[in-house]
Amino acid sequence: MSKLYNVAVVGATGAVGNEMVKILEEREFPVRNLKLLASERSLGKYIEFKGENIPVEVLSENSFKGVEIGLFSAGGSVSQKYAPIAASDGCVVIDNTSAFRMEPDIPLVVPEVNPEEIAHYKNRGIIANPNCSTIQMVVVLKPIYDAVGIVRVVVSTYQAVSGTGKKAIEELAEQTRALLTFGEIKPKVYPHQIAFNCLPHIDVFLENGYTREEMKMVNETKKIMKDPNIAVSATTVRVPVFYGHSESVNVETKKKITAAEVRALLEKAPGVCVVDNPAQNEYPLAIYAAGRDETFVGRIREDLSIERGINMWIVADNVRKGAALNAVQIAEILIQKYL
Repeated sequence: MSKLYNVAVVGATGAVGNEMVKILEEREFPVRNLKLLASERSLGKYIEFKGENIPVEVLSENSFKGVEIGLFSAGGSVSQKYAPIAASDGCVVIDNTSAFRMEPDIPLVVPEVNPEEIAHYKNRGIIANPNCSTIQMVVVLKPIYDAVGIVRVVVSTYQAVSGTGKKAIEELAEQTRALLTFGEIKPKVYPHQIAFNCLPHIDVFLENGYTREEMKMVNETKKIMKDPNIAVSATTVRVPVFYGHSESVNVETKKKITAAEVRALLEKAPGVCVVDNPAQNEYPLAIYAAGRDETFVGRIREDLSIERGINMWIVADNVRKGAALNAVQIAEILIQKYL
């Protein structure tokens, strides 16, 4: 019998935590014991796993005794406090927050792109999951980078409200109902109405005029691709979609590559599904990516304004590949090669 592992999910009652539990079951991860951890607000709740209702426990400093793998998705401040505690108890933490991503001795991993970095978990017992919008972009960029190099990336995102969490999902639903019944709109989660609107504002604004979300894409891409010289410019936008981030990506390559060659590369790329048949109105859509593991790419065409440019449209389920699935894939490699 293959080895079984004691696994903890921190933030288990959140949108990503729920998905982590679901994916552990779907992919038949070898779980001996599953511990579900959250704040006191979730005490008394149960989550089903393999036909069993597992009670949610209150996260504490003593939660990680005997736990071998911890999937964290409860916010940066929670990870900053509890991830080192878990690591000191021998638990390997896979953290979905931004708390540790840019720390030089902590690996930032997308399994289709840089799985070899997982070996560096030994540095501090922590592996960082990148930002959702970064993950789907680099999965598509990596084969192009390996083939012809990349000079510059310009990305505009169209990000679903599920990236903010359950309360944002509820807010979009409530505002949509209110607008259709001539009710009153009261924004709570976002600074403005999100229903039937686009907000060019994700996370806080920084002194340079960019948002923190935009700078995550800039800095994480450089780290994951191991190339500080890639120029990245990002504009991130929240749109009234429940699940699935979409991205318009323009890539300037070092060597010339045609759209047909890019298409052929990506058709063989791990985790990528090419949907690119405009004549039949076939291209990636958020509604089709929701609930799917793949990162979808289409509208692949050469940039008419520069000699070595490619335009693409990239879509993925932000809660799955952009968060929960990526973390579980890291855990799968961890147990296969290192634990």
